[in-house]
Amino acid sequence: MTERIITKHAGEKDTHTLRVYQSHGGYEALKKVLQDWSPEDVIAEVKKSNLRGRGGAGFPAGVKWGFVPKETDKPKYLCINGDEGEPGTFKDRWIMLHEPHMMIEGAIITCYAIGIHTAYIYIRGEYDEPIARMEGALAEAYAASLLGKNILGSGFDLDIYVHRGAGAYICGEETALLESLEGKKGWPRLKPPFPAAVGLFGCPTVINNIETLSFIPHIINRGGEWFAGLGTERDGGTRLFSVSGHVKKPGVYELPMGYPLDKIIFEQAGGIVDDRPLKAVIPGGVSAPVLTPEEIKIPASFDSLAKAGSMLGSGAIIVMHDGTCMVQALQRITHFFSHESCGQCTPCREGTRWVDKVLDSIFRGEATLEDLDLLASITSNMIGQTICPLGDADAMQIQAFITKFRDDFERHIRDGRCPLDI
Repeated sequence: MTERIITKHAGEKDTHTLRVYQSHGGYEALKKVLQDWSPEDVIAEVKKSNLRGRGGAGFPAGVKWGFVPKETDKPKYLCINGDEGEPGTFKDRWIMLHEPHMMIEGAIITCYAIGIHTAYIYIRGEYDEPIARMEGALAEAYAASLLGKNILGSGFDLDIYVHRGAGAYICGEETALLESLEGKKGWPRLKPPFPAAVGLFGCPTVINNIETLSFIPHIINRGGEWFAGLGTERDGGTRLFSVSGHVKKPGVYELPMGYPLDKIIFEQAGGIVDDRPLKAVIPGGVSAPVLTPEEIKIPASFDSLAKAGSMLGSGAIIVMHDGTCMVQALQRITHFFSHESCGQCTPCREGTRWVDKVLDSIFRGEATLEDLDLLASITSNMIGQTICPLGDADAMQIQAFITKFRDDFERHIRDGRCPLDI
């Protein structure tokens, strides 16, 4: 039985309340830090834990915190990314619904370590219930003197605000999130400068994911070495996997970093619906290039999936059985990226729309085999040509689908229809 950290009390009643969270030892890590730890002690412990960001990029959290200048005449900010717009991803939603105080405690400790006195939780606009839960948890924390002025008599002040997004996928990109928080169009920024130096309102800013911060209290209570020992050499701890698609038991699973990808699907999630053959797996949300059944016997870690030509990303595992039309699956993905492109960069704005039209024509049986070469040409001119990775994600996914399932696309074109009669 693997150790669970965030989901340890899953299934119990009222875990979202302050009363129940404190009955499980909640806010004890905060008390310990405020009483006995220096900010440097906190950062050192998080670095020791090998905690990598759970939002998708996998950058070491403690290292990111260390980039923020200690001496500055500007205020510092923490922006908590709860946008979770990646299709197939719903693990941050679980935390906000069931353990919001865990994330809040992690956020307070983070702010203490960096010298931050204002934080914002950016949550996707469609998340009505998670937003209500988070606002309720913040109100409880303020009432208990866990937020606001002079927290627990320590002299440390912190205010946290919820900011509701407007449903734009691009605002999950950290600099587009900052633009949106400032009241502007959610367009990604050119880097450098990086947010650690020039972030929200031009001030030093740390941006962390909901899940990332939820681990912080446990690292403080049980030690960085303990957390590091749960995962792999470079990926500490556990993580939440959102498993969906053609599995018998879709849901959120907390497992050690490096847990075998095939075992997540066939053991944790119960295997394929109706015991049908597996056809494909997207291992980290639709931005992560698709894998074949032969490629999934690998550890679910950032480094292992990168070596396999894909990404762990947001930990969203999308499973497809042999009844899946790969042309239609890719068509839906390209339509999503085309719809969500912010339009700032020409290769992405025009490229995502173009490939979307070509995929539509293939699915309708109106394309030729030359259109597959056209897709290869378009995507090769999208990769590496944009400010943010959205265009790259669309292009890399198209290349992976067509390379690994080319027979499906050629058959679609030759027959002039879907062979699965979809």
